[in-house]
Amino acid sequence: MQLSTMTGMLVQGYGVSLQIFFVTLVCASLLGIPVALGRLSRVRPLSAVVGLYISLMRGTPLMLQMFAVFFAPYYVFGIQTDSSFMFTACLIAFVVNYAAYFAEIYRSGIQSIPKGQYEAAQVLGYSSGQTFRRIVLPQVVKRILPAMGNEIVTLVKDTSLAFSIGVAEMFTTARALVASQRSMMPFAIAALIYWVTCLVIEFLLRRAERKLSYYHD
Repeated sequence: MQLSTMTGMLVQGYGVSLQIFFVTLVCASLLGIPVALGRLSRVRPLSAVVGLYISLMRGTPLMLQMFAVFFAPYYVFGIQTDSSFMFTACLIAFVVNYAAYFAEIYRSGIQSIPKGQYEAAQVLGYSSGQTFRRIVLPQVVKRILPAMGNEIVTLVKDTSLAFSIGVAEMFTTARALVASQRSMMPFAIAALIYWVTCLVIEFLLRRAERKLSYYHD
């Protein structure tokens, strides 16, 4: 098989990997907000339930969670699914898993803001919403950006776990090509694509950190 053909097949699988990445990043980032607020809630039952969810998501393998989501409709509810459900199950597992990690990052960022800043904003006549938007949020974003960056880079590599339930992303394609062509070249090309993707993300995150550098702790 020609190198161009092999690369084209890997790029096609990379497109699936990017779909998993972007859907997870957007949806988990948004879902993590109410989860973090639930964890910070003064309503103890709510905080306890959310805490259990976060502990479960962070304490069990993502691959196991994908299997649970994929097989639950049949074994729990008796609903027969087909191969088209693989991608949906993959996305659900990724979003639910990463929302827990993002929520903990949000929570730590919010709790890192000194209470004196809230009190000072109240003295200056700011409402709760204005205090959060103008004073708290910019500082939280700056403080959580490094941790969020680590999780985002990890997400790029974790997309390869989708192979476990049969989703044809880039790593799945690379494995198939290695088996059929008896060559390590597909793995090398896939590794290069993952690496370049992470380098681009790291570059964008460093630029974002520099833009936020005017917010001093």
